[in-house]
Parts: sequence; structure tokens; C-alpha cells
Amino acid sequence: MKSAINAKVSATIIKVANTKSWLFVPATRIDRVAKAFASGADAVIIDLEDAVALVDKAQARLAIEDYYNSAAYQPLWLRINQATSSEFANDVALCQRLPNLAGIILAKAEQAADIEHLYQHTDLAVVALIETAVGLYQVDAMAKALGLVAFSYGFLDLCNDLRVQVGTAAADIVANQLRYQLLVSSRANQLSAPIDSIYADFKDEAGLKDRVTLWSQMGMSGMLCIHPKQVAIVQQALQPTEQQLDFAKKVIAEFERSGQAVFKIDGNMVDAPVVQRCRQLLQSAN
Repeated sequence: MKSAINAKVSATIIKVANTKSWLFVPATRIDRVAKAFASGADAVIIDLEDAVALVDKAQARLAIEDYYNSAAYQPLWLRINQATSSEFANDVALCQRLPNLAGIILAKAEQAADIEHLYQHTDLAVVALIETAVGLYQVDAMAKALGLVAFSYGFLDLCNDLRVQVGTAAADIVANQLRYQLLVSSRANQLSAPIDSIYADFKDEAGLKDRVTLWSQMGMSGMLCIHPKQVAIVQQALQPTEQQLDFAKKVIAEFERSGQAVFKIDGNMVDAPVVQRCRQLLQSAN
């Protein structure tokens, strides 16, 4: 358990837990940042890693810094290159010049020491992306790192490393095992619930809705998006139905009226866990 975490990181954990849609923008297309925020995304991530060729990274950093120092700047997250990359030190130096970033997304996280290095040198909260077998193996150790607020994962990279065939039933099993492991480790270490990975086919609305239903039912906090049109679909898919809200309101009203520990609503037995779940549902709908 973390014992020496500052108020800023604690506040970010709470904020991340309520952040449902995270939209990527390539660092080479800073002109798209305004459109990303206009999409209604809860968080915007400037991507300095996979979306930027090696020869373009230096220029991309300059563009990020120019945007940061402009009147148009809104707090955003920055995905930086992995700690073993030759670009990592340059990315850390950039983050030190941008103290009002919302936080850092660390690509291909594998060691708690790398997360703590980032936090100690930037005073910024960190989301760790699990994208390798080593990173997955080290999840419990990284979960204890100072500065960490949440995990997410890059499923395609992880599948490549594990030799898992994407788009198969086997890949679904691995994905759900990964989600479960991140959920348990996050909860045990007082982090925000994990953020689900991207849904690559941004034209497949039905598939995206099914994915949102899956991760939200599992208890994850949000999802990485690669296209502005995905944001509204994610947010809409997370809205509780009128039937769910009506049931929750009845439960809370009866609980507050009667004070009973166990009672029935619409033929359903209600006890403390059901009351708690109904409270959570009504709070999320506000």
C-alpha cells in the first residue's frame, strides 16, 4: 500500500476514476487538439510514442511546447516513450518544462522504478501502459510505485509479445484475464480502476458498444479512444437504462424510508450490497 502519496496524486486518482473517454491525438497533429476537446472527450492524450516516427519526435516536442505556452492550452495527458528508449530522457525533460500537464502515460511500462523516476522528476501523475509480458508479470510491483494513478494496456503489442493470435477466442480469454489481474491489483493498491485498451475498428459502432458494456460491467473506469466519433458512442453506451435507474431509485427510497437491512423491490430481494450498487449507479448517472 502507498503510504507517502501527495494530495495532488490522490486527487488525480479520483479524477481518473471518473474519466470515461480518453482520446489520442498524434503529437504531429497538434492542430487536432481543439477538435479532440470539442468531441466531449473527458481526457485528451498527446501521443509522442507510436504515432510519431523517430525522425519527427524532436519537432513534435517543439509543437507540444508551443501549444502548452499558447492561450489555447487545456490540461492534457502526454504519452511518452518507454523507459528503455533513447527518447525517454528527452521526453522527461519535456515534461519537466510542462508542469501543468494533467499527467503522463508511460508506454510499455515494466518497472516500478521507472514510474517513480517519472514522478520524482516531474511531480506528475503516471498511468502505466502494460504492453509486454514483462510488464504484465511486474504489475503487482508497479502498482505500489509512488506517482502511479492507474493502469491501462496495449493489447495488440501484448499479443505480439505473447504470440497470441488477435481476433480469436483465445485472445478474448487473455484479454479478460489481463483485465481481471489489473482490476485486482489496482483495487488492492488504492489506484483508480484500470482503463480499457483501444477498439481499433472505429467504424464498428456495435462492436464498440459491446466492448464498453464488457469492461464497464467488469468494473473498469474508462477506455482509450483513437477517433473522435468513438467518444460519443462510449459515453452513450455507459448511460444506465431508465429501467435500471427506476429500480435504483425505488431501492434507495425504500431503504431510507424503512431502514430495513433486507426487503423486496419488484420481486427482487434487496440487501446491503444491492443498496450500495444502486447508490453507485445513481451517482454515476448524475
